Amino acid sequence: MLDRELVAEVLGVARTGGADWAELFMEDTLTTSLHLLDGTLKDAGGGNLYGAGLRLLYGTKVVYAYTNDCSREGLLEVARTMAKSQGAHGEVEREGCGGLDFRQVNARRLWDVRDHPERTGKGQKLDLMRRAHGAARTGFVRTVDVRFLDVAQRILVANSDGDWSEDERVRSRLVVSAIAQDGTQRATGHHGPGAARGLEFFDDDLPERTGAEAARIANAMLHAGYAPAGKMPVVIGNAFGGVIFHEACGHILETTAVEKNASVFAGKIGERIAGACLSAVDDGTIPGAWGSINVDDEATPSERTVLIENGILKSYMVDRVGELKTGYRRTGSGRRQDYTFAPASRMRNTFITPGDQTPEQLVKDVKFGLYARTMGGGSVAPGTGDYNFTVNEGYLIRDGELCESVRGAALVGNGARDLMNIVGVAGDLACGQGMCGSVSGSIPTDVGQPHILISEITVGGRS
Repeated sequence: MLDRELVAEVLGVARTGGADWAELFMEDTLTTSLHLLDGTLKDAGGGNLYGAGLRLLYGTKVVYAYTNDCSREGLLEVARTMAKSQGAHGEVEREGCGGLDFRQVNARRLWDVRDHPERTGKGQKLDLMRRAHGAARTGFVRTVDVRFLDVAQRILVANSDGDWSEDERVRSRLVVSAIAQDGTQRATGHHGPGAARGLEFFDDDLPERTGAEAARIANAMLHAGYAPAGKMPVVIGNAFGGVIFHEACGHILETTAVEKNASVFAGKIGERIAGACLSAVDDGTIPGAWGSINVDDEATPSERTVLIENGILKSYMVDRVGELKTGYRRTGSGRRQDYTFAPASRMRNTFITPGDQTPEQLVKDVKFGLYARTMGGGSVAPGTGDYNFTVNEGYLIRDGELCESVRGAALVGNGARDLMNIVGVAGDLACGQGMCGSVSGSIPTDVGQPHILISEITVGGRS
């Protein structure tokens, strides 16, 4: 993407202000975005994001700047400006700069893409969307919204340690929202599978299954009564049910929080933070998974990081700055939305690992409680892990049996406390896809878990 001599020169000039370390991140990203509403194409967009960011470290202090001018003069101008802003006086000269002997960071390529976005037309993608739309038109569904996104991101990461890494990341996603209506009653179902793959991800009947799942949720909740309120046992479904662990626990296991002592888990490596039935990982190496990467945005190869093992805290998710500030080794977790952001420690595919029970056994253990089959959005207080999440699809449990559907439920809890209250974990691990926002922008992540049973949690409801 760039000549090595030029990159060495840019990094050298950037360090003339006294920086201990310098890094260049460059990307060339193509996107396609399509929107189909009730069978009519409403929008067909896309774009090209092209630019580079320069990061300097002065000890643990970070200085970051970026540009969309990747010419020699454009990059050198940014480097000179950064150097002068940190103490370089007079004219910043080229002499003494450059000369880096770059070594290739050979992260293993975890999977191949068959149907690359650049080799597939919008017509093929629209056909997938129409198939999903048709499958969602069942029961009381009156409105179907279908969105398609694909991304092809080419990156280069090089630093003054001599690391040089290039990679390409391809992702595709199909999202269906179905609205069911019967008189004045309305309910919405949502399903949005995605993967780090090309159009081959949608082989077989995935578009139909996506539309059908969105419609199933909408129809199931259309005539639901309101959920009861109070403290009770809750069985949380697999796949996107893992959003609670992601938001309420995952973020405070990132060194972005730990290094500031803004995490209840800071300094607790080796201590028990969950019940013995619970283990969790952040795995960036799952072939084709939505949050998988061959190498992170700091040129560190991806890995499977064990966070919690049988209830014991084993590791944090660590980026370069986190390593400097905490002393824990990097875990390939330095990620960013694009070149306009400096990287930070972030999740990849984060999930609770399978247990040895079945979902039916978890339900059978509940006298009266709630089954939160699919979760919605919510909010989390940074640092503390206090959360409030809506339940998109819920059912009451009576005497160990699933009963009527209920709407309007919310789970109100605390991540650290509720980890200790997880008393059952099933073996049916599945993951859901989402976009995670934090200090380094919005990035693709998988959230996941098997069905789990929490012995007691506050349920917000109406009755």
